[in-house]
Amino acid sequence: MTLNTEAKQKIINKHQTHGTDTGSVEVQVAMLSERINQLSKHLQSNNHDFSSRQGLLKMIGQRKRLLNYVKKQSESRYSSLVTKLGIRG
Repeated sequence: MTLNTEAKQKIINKHQTHGTDTGSVEVQVAMLSERINQLSKHLQSNNHDFSSRQGLLKMIGQRKRLLNYVKKQSESRYSSLVTKLGIRG
């Protein structure tokens, strides 16, 4: 369920704000979104994997908190991030 190094690097390159950015909120939300998508696909075929479901809910909560933080800091960054990732409607 984890992201391999190549997938992480692609996500970082796509969402980084400057050349050495690896931990900005945008990158963190993008990585969480990718892991959430992978885990959602896993849970569709493995309905009774309750420990993975609990981990999924924790990741969704973490992403929600990060998105709320970005929204408080800058509405434009928030809206561009949400549209880029295709989440929230």
